[in-house]
Parts: sequence; C-alpha cells; structure tokens
Amino acid sequence: MVEPKTMRRITVKRAALAACVLVLGGGAIAARHAEQRVRESSAGGVYSVRDAPAKPVVIVLGARVSQEGVPRAALEDRLACALDLYRSGRARDVLVSGDHGRAGYDEVNAMRRWLIERGVPSDHVYMDHAGFRTLDTMARARSVFRVSSAAVCTQRFHLARSLWLARAQSIDVVGVVADRRVYPARRFDAAREWMARVRAVLDTDVLRSEPRFGGPQIPIGAAPVERTHDRATGAVDASVPARPQGMGVPLASQSLVAMLAVRASVSQFGTQGRLARP
Repeated sequence: MVEPKTMRRITVKRAALAACVLVLGGGAIAARHAEQRVRESSAGGVYSVRDAPAKPVVIVLGARVSQEGVPRAALEDRLACALDLYRSGRARDVLVSGDHGRAGYDEVNAMRRWLIERGVPSDHVYMDHAGFRTLDTMARARSVFRVSSAAVCTQRFHLARSLWLARAQSIDVVGVVADRRVYPARRFDAAREWMARVRAVLDTDVLRSEPRFGGPQIPIGAAPVERTHDRATGAVDASVPARPQGMGVPLASQSLVAMLAVRASVSQFGTQGRLARP
C-alpha cells in the first residue's frame, strides 16, 4: 500500500505535469490562432505583377547578397518585381530596405545598383540602411520615409506577414508576388515563416515593438534622395557603366555624389551585427 506522503508527492507531480500540458497546449492553440490571423489578413491584398494596382512607392525587402555585393536569387526576383512596376508606371519611387549593419556587408547599395543599372533613375531610389527585420522596414517606411501607400515586392510565403506589419503602421499596402523560380530553401522558409507570423502578432499586439533605429524624417518624393546616400554610394555610382543615349531611362547625373553631406550609414550602424528577418 502506498504511504500518504508518497501519494502526495505523486499527486503534486501529476498536477504539475497537467499544468504544463495545459500551458503548452494553450500556447500552441494561441500560436496557431495568431498565425492564422496573419495568413487570413492578406486575403484580397496579394497580386501578380501583371495585375498589381498603381502605388506611389514600391518597397523592396532586403535579402542576402554575395560577398561581391550581387543580389542572390530571392532578392534579385524582388528587385525584378519592383522594376516591372516602375517601368509600367505603377510606381513612382522605390524604397530599398535591408541590412547595412556592419562594414563589409551592404544589401541596400547592392539593391540600388541593380536598379540603376537597369534604367531606374538614381533620384527615384531611396535607401533604408536599417531594415534589419520586416518590422523595422515597415515601421521606418512610415515614420522616417512618410510612406502612407505602397506596394511590397517579396516572395509569396513572406507576403502575408509583410502586409500585416505594414498595416499595423497604417500603410495602405498591397503585396506583389516576386516568385520567378523554385528556391532551394523553400521548405525551410515555409517552416520558419510559421513562427515568424506568430512573432509578428506578438510584436504588434502584445509587445508593441519599435524598430531598432528611428531617425529624422526623409519623405519620399519630397526630400532629396541624397539624404539616404552614404560613403559606399559614390563608389557604386562610379562603377555603374553609362547607358547609351536612347537606351531606356537615363541615369541621374553622377555629379550629385559630390554634393553629399550626410553621415555614412556604415559609421551609424557599423557596430550592429546582421539580424535575420524573423
């Protein structure tokens, strides 16, 4: 026969186990509900490039670039999506937002270079050097760049969360599918995105998370685009070959580089390591 003291210990352990099961089960249900909210919130707001409505600004979310500063496949497709919108007259300006948080790694100048090499005038490409997370990009798009209406170019798996975070900043936004190939990491991206959507709800509804960096306002279309340039921008412009006359949209004069009088983003953000975009 089990002694009363032993029985009490067993009862306490069972109660603790039951409490853990309830907490974990409740957390799992809450997480699933949060993910579902983000996923369903994008209904009706996602378009193909062909069908996307006109917006004054198209936001390109950063992704990996090579050591040589060349956009990798996912980022190249996002940029191609934005280029199509610009060329078709459905976006007036482009905001490229990514990680420029340490010397030697620079997504935003690589993105800008890719666009101006293909004919987008440099004075229509604004750079956000502190787009470390999707939340940072959307919060800064609103508070720093004063974006109130935009299209967002990214892969389909990423669009629901991007729209959720943009709308949390009161941006009138549509998502444009950038997928143009099969990506090797698609299964990993899909699994990671589930948890990232849960975190997005926590960020907007519970934690009220702020971007890592604020900054002075640089209204797109009103403020000079040179205010987003840094030391690396001059080197990028100098390396872009001149386009023959009559070949697409001419680039803005490279003499603008000499007029730059802003702090370098490398020195501003140089002590910050690279973050993933959860």
